[in-house]
Amino acid sequence: MQKCTYCNFASGVFPRDLELRYVDVLLSELRSTEWPWPPETVYLGGGTPSQLAPETLSSILAAIPAAPWPEATLEAAPGNLSLETASAWRHAGINRVSLGVQSFVQQELSRTGRRHTAEIVEREIALLREGGIDSINVDLIAGLPGQTEASWRSSLDWIERLNVPHVSVYMLEVDEDSRLGRELLALGSRYGASAVPEEDAIAAFYEIAVDRLAGLGIERYEISNFARPGFESRHNLKYWKREPYLGFGADAHSFDGIMRWQNPETAALYVAAPAPVERIPADPLSEGFFLGLRLREGIENAAFLHAGAFHKVIEKFVQDGLLERGDGRVRLTSRGVLLSNEVFAEFIA
Repeated sequence: MQKCTYCNFASGVFPRDLELRYVDVLLSELRSTEWPWPPETVYLGGGTPSQLAPETLSSILAAIPAAPWPEATLEAAPGNLSLETASAWRHAGINRVSLGVQSFVQQELSRTGRRHTAEIVEREIALLREGGIDSINVDLIAGLPGQTEASWRSSLDWIERLNVPHVSVYMLEVDEDSRLGRELLALGSRYGASAVPEEDAIAAFYEIAVDRLAGLGIERYEISNFARPGFESRHNLKYWKREPYLGFGADAHSFDGIMRWQNPETAALYVAAPAPVERIPADPLSEGFFLGLRLREGIENAAFLHAGAFHKVIEKFVQDGLLERGDGRVRLTSRGVLLSNEVFAEFIA
């Protein structure tokens, strides 16, 4: 295993003995928790939890109350799935799988360090369905090195061919937390940095995806997420709607409606001292705007009655065509979606 060039999450490749200790600490954290509410959704992500042995995955899920859950998602990297594994996941309680495909074009995959092919993804989606898992998400990234409009449309053709009910489309982020991002910031050429499309092209790819997916009945319900009716991610909607959730493991975040806290960022730090490293009070007003506006439905007009210092900013965004009003709600315009980071920055204290 290796970390992909574009990845900016707190993931990594660590020794087998650390993995075993990590699982033990994680199970201890889960089993010692006094659950304030029965969980409705479960999400196993970060790194590749699909690489866990089926019996280990089962033991982790068994430590979570209220099974079977309406939605239990497992993130997976294509390339090693068998029917036995898919069936074991389903038996353990997993009913939704999110595949980190990123592209169906071999040259783009090779440049980012991914080892699967479009044909492997097709075969593994068929195995998931045969194993009893029909709720499947496919991740795509707009802006990978060497990507063109033609290659992007080719990846979208595969979405139609595979008939998946949920797609996540992320525009490539440039930051210091990924190898590719650092190379781009340094104006270097490693990892295909010199072949990354221009920002305008990446925005155009995103809009092409919005139109193409809508034509397939896969509508955008959040900036980066598209689904057929009834297949929206119930778990992620909790984040955007500011509903309480508990996180476990390295770099996991939690929110009880009042406070937010975070576990140690790396696996080694978490194993050494799993207690949360930071607790801060949530800011309902600013969070209500920059999280709620991520959703296609936007936020209710009533929220603006308490906008306070944000009122002038909101009015300016409306005048600039980044926000729009309608049906008693305020939401991002199509242009506002492309400039959403600029909008959200005004609401983050």
